[in-house]
Amino acid sequence: MSAPAPSPLAIVDAEPLPRQEEVLNDAALAFVAELHRRFTPRRDELLARRAERRAEIARTSTLDFLPETAAIRADDSWRVAPCPPALQDRRVEITGPTDRKMTINALNSGAKIWLADFEDASAPTWENVVLGQVNLADAYTRNIDFTDPRSGKSYALKADEELATVVMRPRGWHLDERHLQVDGRPVPGAFVDFGLYFFHNAQRLLDLGKGPYFYLPKTESHLEARLWNDVFVFAQDYVGIPQGTVRATVLIETITAAYEMEEILYELRDHASGLNAGRWDYLFSIVKNFRDGGAKFVLPDRNAVTMTAPFMRAYTELLVRTCHKRGAHAIGGMAAFIPSRRDAEVNKVAFEKVRADKDREAGDGFDGSWVAHPDLVPIAMESFDKVLGEKPNQKDRLREDVSVRAADLIAVDSLDAKPTYPGLVNAVQVGIRYIEAWLRGLGAVAIFNLMEDAATAEISRSQIWQWINAGVEFENGEQATPELARKVAAEELANIRAEIGEETFAAGHWQQAHDLLLEVSLDDNYADFLTLPAYEQLKG
Repeated sequence: MSAPAPSPLAIVDAEPLPRQEEVLNDAALAFVAELHRRFTPRRDELLARRAERRAEIARTSTLDFLPETAAIRADDSWRVAPCPPALQDRRVEITGPTDRKMTINALNSGAKIWLADFEDASAPTWENVVLGQVNLADAYTRNIDFTDPRSGKSYALKADEELATVVMRPRGWHLDERHLQVDGRPVPGAFVDFGLYFFHNAQRLLDLGKGPYFYLPKTESHLEARLWNDVFVFAQDYVGIPQGTVRATVLIETITAAYEMEEILYELRDHASGLNAGRWDYLFSIVKNFRDGGAKFVLPDRNAVTMTAPFMRAYTELLVRTCHKRGAHAIGGMAAFIPSRRDAEVNKVAFEKVRADKDREAGDGFDGSWVAHPDLVPIAMESFDKVLGEKPNQKDRLREDVSVRAADLIAVDSLDAKPTYPGLVNAVQVGIRYIEAWLRGLGAVAIFNLMEDAATAEISRSQIWQWINAGVEFENGEQATPELARKVAAEELANIRAEIGEETFAAGHWQQAHDLLLEVSLDDNYADFLTLPAYEQLKG
């Protein structure tokens, strides 16, 4: 008896979108379904392994480099694959979601790279998921323009040689896409985002002299990197392009991944381009994993944890050394400032901080760094131009002076700062304002002159949770309690109502955002990701 034909991938509970058939055609959906069938069981096993590892950290309150992979770290002979020309120079990268206006502005920004984001800077509404793919395809075929309905301003692409190279970021392993299902089961969002983009654009990008390049988020182990590598091998064979065409940059934004940087590059070595050092998700991961580790793991206000904190410096310097030892790019963190159109003094102070941060990264050996706004591109460019000159990168700086012990990466108590009451207020403010925008479908949101994304909401709610559960006493004598968090949240809700007016307040999701922030901040059972309960409330 012959085996039954596999069930087709089904589009579920989704309003039809203009031009969705260009993205969701039968051939593309068959590819996504095949990714799901082949690789989702391993994805599930790796998510279960995350939970086991977290339980082990809760038991031991420590982490170490893996003894079972010591031979990989000790072997000085291996390198990642040679870098393709389009990724040699990454001195400034701009990040942002894939809406039509951002697509044009990011490509035109003067940055070398655009991180086209389907992850933390994008709320995964069906419209954002599908039309983001349409916008990228239109950009590659130069069929994209945009006129702002409010201002009447028009946007169009510059000449090809002036455009940034795209590195696309799919969703992390933990997120599913409820609107695409196989046999009644949602397909992982990572396979939807990667699969649709790769299927439609891999050959198109090769024809343009570039390739399918990816940022891989939320990776927690080298085994997760191995899964991505196997996905790349299968995908390249499936569409008939040469092995090694894909290039991936891995975000080292979890504390567990910081102990496996070399192994992650090794697993992806035929497809690896580099590693990135981010801040907010990394701090969120420290809180998540060491949340019951006692006072020595309690973080101060998030803005007090700069990249010069000893445990953050250990992480970034180890990343540079690791990347350059293996021939990979080391990419620095985000300058999230959004320039003010009204306050030149605010801009002057902020620009100096951005310049100092980028000077530090370039001086430490990073090959490039991130910015959130086009106005910051020239500042970051100047910092790296001073160090690089005409060279595309500084991978020849091996940083053999760097020596990082396992304990250095989790020496949170080496930072001389404590949580403050204004820090609690800020965490509540940012949490409510960001979640409200996310529930409206916006993933990148300017709040208090900073570009915030899901990572900043994660660290905000995690700090509230941690401070309450650690019984932190603030400088004003008040103790972090659920009651205090509720009081601050109620005050913030009232302030927002007064600030924006009753009509605008009623039209938003403010009460819903307030309630969700308190749910994930106060629940005894710490939610692994804020976006999981938030996705259940996301319309569209």
